[in-house]
Amino acid sequence: MLPDLQMGDVLRLRKPHPCGSTDWIVVRLGADIGLKCLGCGRRILLPRRDVARRLKTIVGKEVDSET
Repeated sequence: MLPDLQMGDVLRLRKPHPCGSTDWIVVRLGADIGLKCLGCGRRILLPRRDVARRLKTIVGKEVDSET
């Protein structure tokens, strides 16, 4: 089962993205989860089931650089 996700959560997935980063930020919640790569900025949509299977850990919240 997928843990309770919030907008702005940083997730670490099991396999790295081709850019080398394993960390993604949640940008959309719904039937599909929208993720943005923290390495290159690429956005993807994955079904909740796929996110639950690929998820390694929830790193934390995105840090605001403006404040």
